[in-house]
Amino acid sequence: MTVRHVLVLALLALMGVFIAWFGHGASPVAELLVFALPPLLLAVGVLRRSRTASFWAGVLALGWFSHGIMVAWSRPDERGFALAEVALSLVIIFAASLPGLRARFARKR
Repeated sequence: MTVRHVLVLALLALMGVFIAWFGHGASPVAELLVFALPPLLLAVGVLRRSRTASFWAGVLALGWFSHGIMVAWSRPDERGFALAEVALSLVIIFAASLPGLRARFARKR
């Protein structure tokens, strides 16, 4: 399994967490458009080998990480979803950054 596949799986899993978390709210369509659609679009972009999709997945994952930490701290009844968001955002950050880190620290021939 390549890093790209891990990134796609993490994005799709995050989308699933958001659907389970926000799919039953007062306005589920708006919540799903805001939360579940970006990971889906980024996963499609990564599958199509778009260079910017991996970058934006890493950037948005920083926001998802912050959101998850804030919710886990302030709303105990939603802590499970929030911690899943934190864990998946960390996987996304590392999977999006790993190719660049490998290129940067690779031994020169």
